[in-house]
Amino acid sequence: MCGVFGIFNHPEASNLTYLGLHALQHRGQESAGVVSNVEGTLHGVRAMGQVRKIFTREALAQLPGPLAIGHVRYTTAGGSLVKNIQPLWAQYRGRSVAIAHNGNLVNEEVLREELEGEGAIFTSFSDTEVILQLMARSHQGDFRDQLADALGRVQGAYSMVLTTADELIAVRDPHGFRPLVLGRLTGSPDTYVVASETSAFDLIEAERIRDIEPGEILTISKRGMSSSFVPKAPRRSCVFEYVYFARPDSVLDGKSVYEARIAMGEQLAAEHAVEADVVIPVPDSGVVAALGYSHASGIPFQMGLIRNHYVGRTFIEPSDSIRHFGVRLKLNAVPQVLKGKRVVVVDDSIVRGTTSRKIVKLLRQAGATEVHVRISSPPVNGPCHYGIDTPTRAELVASTQSVEEIAKSIEADSLGYLGAERLLAAVRAPDAPGKNFCDACFTGDYPVPREPPRPGRKQLRLIEV
Repeated sequence: MCGVFGIFNHPEASNLTYLGLHALQHRGQESAGVVSNVEGTLHGVRAMGQVRKIFTREALAQLPGPLAIGHVRYTTAGGSLVKNIQPLWAQYRGRSVAIAHNGNLVNEEVLREELEGEGAIFTSFSDTEVILQLMARSHQGDFRDQLADALGRVQGAYSMVLTTADELIAVRDPHGFRPLVLGRLTGSPDTYVVASETSAFDLIEAERIRDIEPGEILTISKRGMSSSFVPKAPRRSCVFEYVYFARPDSVLDGKSVYEARIAMGEQLAAEHAVEADVVIPVPDSGVVAALGYSHASGIPFQMGLIRNHYVGRTFIEPSDSIRHFGVRLKLNAVPQVLKGKRVVVVDDSIVRGTTSRKIVKLLRQAGATEVHVRISSPPVNGPCHYGIDTPTRAELVASTQSVEEIAKSIEADSLGYLGAERLLAAVRAPDAPGKNFCDACFTGDYPVPREPPRPGRKQLRLIEV
């Protein structure tokens, strides 16, 4: 996942972008960048690391102008390299353009090969650069038409913010895989903001106006706001946003993430009841679902695991060695809560199984007599092609093992997953019946198939030191 932010018409645009990225830091911790705009002249600061370390007072002073876009990144396409840090920016046809992208293009390699055959030179391994190259080659005269032309050729997930001249542009793919929300700064009716989640609005005191619609290209300028649309497709917002990625205080597509996770926990208690003395969450993403489980089951809720908040989210660390070491570094058990107790531990998902096994071991070492693992989502048994770092089935424990085998592998007394239909019931907005979500990682129902590159194509990868 990644997070994007954009702001239009504020004298401290870069400072507010910095704050907005702070609120989106959970979506990516490897790198961050901000590009500001002064009448079409772009200024950028980008670096590896977290937002608070990159954007010092001196760095922010290099970002003047009333318009800015920003990005926090964790790696899916392209690798964890300095050259892939976003926003990307370029010059073509006498204009400068910057772009920040959340999502994955499933036909990126095919398009890259085609563009290279036409003489294109790429400066990064990011799939986002493919969009810039397609825009530069478009025969359309207007910038927004060039953008629409490029989007007509890409497939997959993209929620983006762009800036050129005096405009802020927000774009969401036709399926609406990734979230993108429009807001307005409180007390400043002409200052508009766009972000991956509404949690970024709360920090800067902005109010949510609406979600960017799937397929929408929204342009914000001194001339006002206008929208155009790429061809429609069935709506398929990522259900894993509600399960794990989004902050619980965010509202996505009109649905409170907090309320969705409460409902997941309640549904989980109904589906997988067990006699126990205490319900505990795996913090932080399991907390709200555990509250729902406790409420529905009547089993008391306690914080039996304490998280070290100075350690990042282990799921999105790129290295297995860091991920495995990070489990014990990140979590510590509370014996006073666990000793002699039958424990229900609620987590959001089991991806590789290594984290769950270590957590069960921690709980037993702290004195738990029984450990019953409850997962507020179905088994993850397929890779995500739209922006989550699960690139192969081989990494996914549920793709090769049954629930009983996974329970034995993680050394739990029992294991229960939330069923797919119950999950959809928990996240579905009351006014949106039917299947409006992508749950391909659970069901194998991929709305947009991945387009493989031509057999025999060699990928050159440069190592940056």
